[in-house]
Amino acid sequence: MAPRPQVVAVLVPSESVNRRLAQAPLQRDYCKCPTLRRAWISSFRSTIRHFFFVTFNTHHRRRLLANAQLNNELVAFAKSGEQRAIAVGRYVIMLDHIHIFVSGHQDFLLTQWVRLLKRALSKVISQSRPHWQKGFFDHLIRHGESYSEKWEYVRQNPVRAGLVETPEDWPWQGEIVPIDQQSVDRETL
Repeated sequence: MAPRPQVVAVLVPSESVNRRLAQAPLQRDYCKCPTLRRAWISSFRSTIRHFFFVTFNTHHRRRLLANAQLNNELVAFAKSGEQRAIAVGRYVIMLDHIHIFVSGHQDFLLTQWVRLLKRALSKVISQSRPHWQKGFFDHLIRHGESYSEKWEYVRQNPVRAGLVETPEDWPWQGEIVPIDQQSVDRETL
C-alpha cells in the first residue's frame, strides 16, 4: 500500500490581520517569538483569579469541629496563604463540616490546598483519626453568580441546624479577606 501524501495547509494572513498586527506590536512579536509568547501567556495567567466555594466534612460526620482552637488554626492557615496570593474570604465552621470561600491564581491547586488545610486542622483535633472524609465539594464561582447569595445560605447553616437564634450568634465564622461580588465579577472576566 502506497503511503498517503501529506497535505500541508498554508495560511496567508489577510490584509486586515496584517493591519491589526501592525497596530499591536506586542501581539506581532508574540506571534513570532515563542519565548515572548510564553512570557505573555504567563503574565496573563498570573492575573486571573479563581473563586471557589468549598465544603468538607469530618469522617462519619463526627462532631469534632466548632471550637476556638480549630477556628484559630483555620485563621492562621488562611493568613499564611496570603503570602502566596491565596485569599480566604468568608467561612463557617459547623460541628461536622466547614464551608469556606477561597481565591487563588490560575495555577492555584485547590486539591492540594484543601489537603494542607485538613492536615493543619487535624493537629488541633484531640480525638482519634481519621478526622476527615475523603475529598471535598467545590464550586467555581463564575461571573454573574451571586457570591452574597451563597454566603447568606452558608451563614444561615447554624440557624437551620438549631444551634443559634441568629447567624450573628454563631462564634465560629468570619471573614479573613473581603471578597465581594464586584471583585468576583472583575477578576473572572
